[in-house]
Amino acid sequence: MADFLLKSHDGPVAIWTLNRPESRNAFSKPEDMFEIEDACEEVRADPSVRVVVLTGAGASFCAGGDIKAMRDRTGIFEGSPYRLRNRYRDGIQRIPMALYELETPVIAAVNGHAIGAGLDFACMCDIRIASETATFAESFVKLGIVPGDGGAWLLPRIVGMPRASHMALTGDALNAQTALDWTLVTQLTAPEDLMTTAIALAHRVASSPGHALRLTKRLLREGQHMRLGSLLELSAAYQALAHHTSDHAEAVAAMIEKRPAVYTDS
Repeated sequence: MADFLLKSHDGPVAIWTLNRPESRNAFSKPEDMFEIEDACEEVRADPSVRVVVLTGAGASFCAGGDIKAMRDRTGIFEGSPYRLRNRYRDGIQRIPMALYELETPVIAAVNGHAIGAGLDFACMCDIRIASETATFAESFVKLGIVPGDGGAWLLPRIVGMPRASHMALTGDALNAQTALDWTLVTQLTAPEDLMTTAIALAHRVASSPGHALRLTKRLLREGQHMRLGSLLELSAAYQALAHHTSDHAEAVAAMIEKRPAVYTDS
């Protein structure tokens, strides 16, 4: 069987493509989660990768859980309530933890439907851009279930509690323009330009030293729950590390000498 996650590279940019277009890239097997978790670990261990772009094959980004598997209680939805609870904990809930702990920036290029867990998957990324034809929905209530993969934590931090409540309690879909207006995404493109735009954005991000990107992302993450004083202490420690990297010295020299910098991830 083909891999759920296709992986490729464009220089310092890793490109991940959810590859089950016949089911709108829905999650259906435990192995789907493990592939994503393993990909996060590969990137974490490779300092030459400075940015990840995540997208979906076909007309959808990710339709969330496979509703046919829900109906049939197969795959990740089979078993007793106790087993199903553990399937969530040992399965799809590993994805937000893996992406949250991944210090490499991740850009979601939302090419179509981002529904339920698919929307939450996009929300796990640091930056989201979308096709003008994309659709977004926190639609769990319409299936009689709850956000089981961190959406209730992620979505309010992106769009604010009032709009997150509107999305989660109605389950209504948003079009791409509303998603932009609500700050769910930061940019819209024509469908045919999405990946070109996403990869260009990734290269803009990747033009800075990798250590600075990773430490900055970590500070943004930690700043969501730390006191200001504690965050300042962590920032001072990270800054001391950054000042003693070769790439910092190269960045300063290149700016003074008005030339492109050449980084070695050291």
